[in-house]
Amino acid sequence: MTMQPRSVYVHVPFCRRRCGYCNFTVVTGRVDLHERLLQALETEFRELVRPRPVDTLYIGGGTPTVLTADQLRRLCHLMRHWFPPHSGHEWSIEANPWQLDERRLDVLAAAGVNRISLGVQSFDGEKLRRLERDHRTSDIHQAFARCRARFPNISLDLMFGVPGESLDTWRADLRAAIALRPEHISAYGLTYERGARFFGRLRRGELTPLGEEDERTMYELAIDTLVAHGWEQYEVSNFARPGHRCRHNETYWRGAEYFAAGPGAARYVDGCRAVNHRSTTTYLKRVMAGHSPVAERECLSAEDRARERLVFQLRMLDGVRRASFAAATGFTLDQLIQPALHKFTALGLLEDTGSRLRLTRAGLMVSDAIWPELL
Repeated sequence: MTMQPRSVYVHVPFCRRRCGYCNFTVVTGRVDLHERLLQALETEFRELVRPRPVDTLYIGGGTPTVLTADQLRRLCHLMRHWFPPHSGHEWSIEANPWQLDERRLDVLAAAGVNRISLGVQSFDGEKLRRLERDHRTSDIHQAFARCRARFPNISLDLMFGVPGESLDTWRADLRAAIALRPEHISAYGLTYERGARFFGRLRRGELTPLGEEDERTMYELAIDTLVAHGWEQYEVSNFARPGHRCRHNETYWRGAEYFAAGPGAARYVDGCRAVNHRSTTTYLKRVMAGHSPVAERECLSAEDRARERLVFQLRMLDGVRRASFAAATGFTLDQLIQPALHKFTALGLLEDTGSRLRLTRAGLMVSDAIWPELL
């Protein structure tokens, strides 16, 4: 019997506008759906029958802070009731810089939220425009100051590899982030996902992506710069000050189970993955009619669970300890991936010490090409 999940994710799908690179479950301009979402979440939570204590809570989106202060208060109350946070909990919420007013932040702090993830992406006005963001550089500094006065843990999201971006622009973004001294920084290369506007523009030749060498140079610059200034790279795209890794995301990367609710939300409980309908209106209609919001469900075999756990854990720079992995999954690394293991160690992309397997620096650069062969 598996242990009860100790983490919960809640998806709030609302945004003021959709950015060109976004293919998440998001709706824009539908203020009329805000109240219905809160009602649907409460209904979905009731399926748990009883409250489930957790160690980490995460409210993502979308932009959860488009909800009014009163709506945020109700959402936090619901979450505290159904997922009572354990002592020493981590409770994160995603936010965009432009709308973080004092009242919303006071509500979140009073509820027990103690970590804010700010979707900054860049401090450069032209780069923000190209990414179709709805905030300016001045909004970032104002929002960060307001958060710093209330929350002990702030994370900044940055993006590199944007068409037309220079290495100097990215270097300036890193310097600006470092100057704010956040506890955590996520640095992602721009990807062109099916369903996002940028994907269509790329196919029509309206966008020219940066070359692979330029993206690699930017990624290496991020690693070297952030590590030199005191942030530990603990996952492919994530950097933290000592003691400030994102514990919620580590739940995913360790292969642990978690609850989830909201449109498009994916949960992993009792060895089964279930994903809610991505359409917000379909999700709302189904839940309010007393039907399951789940669109897809898959119960993984023991081997598939082991392979997923391996890939998630390898994203972390600590890597995979052979003995603990075998004890947790019932499979050795050699049983699962012997041919691929030999190939990638020979290529210098994986390091195998005998007791631990982890990505090398070269492996970090091409990690997305490694995972399919391990799954």
